[in-house]
Amino acid sequence: MTQDTRDQEHSSSDQPNSSPSQEGASQTDLAQPGSTQSGSAQPDSADRPEVGGNEDLAAAFLRETEVVEETVEDGKKIRRRGIYLLPNLFTTSALFAGFFAVVAGINGEFTSAAVAIFIAMVLDGLDGRVARMTNTQSEFGAEYDSLADMISFGMAPALVAFTWILQDIGKTGWVVAFLYVACAALRLARFNVQIGSVDKKWFIGLPSPSAAALVAASVWTFHSFDADAFGFKLLMLVVVAAAGVLMVSNIRYYSFKDFDFKKPVPFVVLLAIVLAFVMISVEPSVMLLLLFGAYVASGPVLAIMRKAKPKS
Repeated sequence: MTQDTRDQEHSSSDQPNSSPSQEGASQTDLAQPGSTQSGSAQPDSADRPEVGGNEDLAAAFLRETEVVEETVEDGKKIRRRGIYLLPNLFTTSALFAGFFAVVAGINGEFTSAAVAIFIAMVLDGLDGRVARMTNTQSEFGAEYDSLADMISFGMAPALVAFTWILQDIGKTGWVVAFLYVACAALRLARFNVQIGSVDKKWFIGLPSPSAAALVAASVWTFHSFDADAFGFKLLMLVVVAAAGVLMVSNIRYYSFKDFDFKKPVPFVVLLAIVLAFVMISVEPSVMLLLLFGAYVASGPVLAIMRKAKPKS
């Protein structure tokens, strides 16, 4: 090694290195360009007031869960936010009645379960009328009503009939109960897509509330009579299966939608309604079974009469 080389190494080792603190400060300045010389930093988001953060979360939750529908008003498409409360309250009440029927059937309270299904029928008929009277129809209400009908008139009657007597038949019992549930779902789906394309005077297939009423009235009546014989089990099997098949059939049933309740009627009509209420109050289960049994049978009977009628 020469003298010049030793002198160069000695001079390089004598040069002061850069201070680590200065390098750290330089990196800090680059990372926080907005920091002042006094070392004060801007407050972090975690140091914000808690109330303001809760308000932001609540506003975001309301915005993301809001129902937005496209509707036509005065010939123009508009986007409407929110739902109508009044008709959906009736739908929720009908849904609660159907769920109560399921719970009552599981607990062995079959009379209460049948009554709950009839209460759900009344509430289901009111929500649509209230929506039309108050001009609060909506797509959300229609879909919500269909889902509630699936519970009240699809699941509830099948489960009540199964827990009462169909489970004693074995595999055939739960297969028939499932058949009823599946037919109710298909009936409701078909009804939703056929709205506006069929004659409002007629239902295509047995309406699900009427099918549920037939099953509930049968359970109510036969359970009141302690009908546990094998013949009643087969009868309930036929009733549940027939109600399910009729729901998905093409048999027409009168809808009673062409009645105008605003027009005057003869006095005898009101008298007949009073007598009907009196007869139902004497033996509700039997009279309701006869009433809805006659309505269910009216579809096939009228279809046979129309086919048997000679063509002109």
